[in-house]
Amino acid sequence: MGMDIHLQAGELAGWLNDAALPLWRQKGFDGEGGGFVETIDMKGEPTRADRRSRVQPRQVYCFAAAGRRGWDGDWRTAAEGGLLYFDRVYGQPGGFYGALANADGKLIDASFDLYNQAFALLAFAHLAEVLPERGAEMVGRSDNLRRQLEARCKHPLAGFEEDDPPRLPLGSNPHMHLFEACLASEEVEGFDRVAWANLADEIAHLAMDRFIDAESGALREFFDHDWAPFPGEKGRIVEPGHLFEWAWLLLRWAERRGNAQAIVKARRLFEIGEKDGTCHDRDVVVMTLLDDFSVADPTARLWPQTEWLKAAIRFSALTEGAERERYLASAGRAAAALQRFLDVPVRGLWRDKQKADGSFVEEPAPASTFYHILCAIYELEDCLKRM
Repeated sequence: MGMDIHLQAGELAGWLNDAALPLWRQKGFDGEGGGFVETIDMKGEPTRADRRSRVQPRQVYCFAAAGRRGWDGDWRTAAEGGLLYFDRVYGQPGGFYGALANADGKLIDASFDLYNQAFALLAFAHLAEVLPERGAEMVGRSDNLRRQLEARCKHPLAGFEEDDPPRLPLGSNPHMHLFEACLASEEVEGFDRVAWANLADEIAHLAMDRFIDAESGALREFFDHDWAPFPGEKGRIVEPGHLFEWAWLLLRWAERRGNAQAIVKARRLFEIGEKDGTCHDRDVVVMTLLDDFSVADPTARLWPQTEWLKAAIRFSALTEGAERERYLASAGRAAAALQRFLDVPVRGLWRDKQKADGSFVEEPAPASTFYHILCAIYELEDCLKRM
């Protein structure tokens, strides 16, 4: 299996550098109006779809990360232009970002979503790393946004409210992306390491104590105001893609902090994702389970495959012997699943949804997925190097 995964890593890197990055730079960045398009159709042309604010910092992250890895295309115009557009179109008084604009850059939904703020923080951290001359500015923006979040929607027990005034259900998913932003920020030169590390620790413990069910080891999506599972079906939802994504994040945190409990929790999340969250006929991660691990939605989207790959390859790097071989085999299956979604007529695009019968939904490729794919390919390279 060892050689196989190196081969897959090489294929994926070639796809990213030679096809996806050039295509999304040329067609996915709107040179005239600024900003990133929401989708590119299967002929390779940008659409006029409304633009979710999260897509902007996610694409900024992609081009900043590519620049840092030495991609030789013009990443800088896209990364800096995307941030400029994000600020101009979505920026609200008080420093938060709104939710949705049309293709002409007119804001049509200014509402607050914790999720969108988390991605702004991720973009600031990555821009600071690749553009040292803007480092001080990014430190200031990042600190300001974190303080605003703490002032506006800090939860009395731990973590954050969904809004001010509070609304239910509370969600684990925005915290997952805040956790990711904290882990990035605490490593950047000049950032407030203590503040970011403290927030990362708070979220890690909230996940281990509340998001993850003490008995089953599964992570839930929706919660009541006291961080108990939300009543009814909503509180029973478990997303395999997020099991893998949390496993990957907890492994990164555990390695930095020397926390053994987080590794135990991550191992169990991975096990549920692989055993119950994967459709064995199609060998893909499905969308949704309930807390008894029955399948609630057999659709497979692209992004959970990337999270499976990230978690599997990081477990491979942190284990040895037969255990490492088992995780490497899993990573190979995840890479193969991902590659099936990338097999489209215009190289550099992707399918988003595979139906239960194995056919793919005919629709444009969503830009929002690029962040998942690029991160997985870089993680695969990094972990293989470590081994």
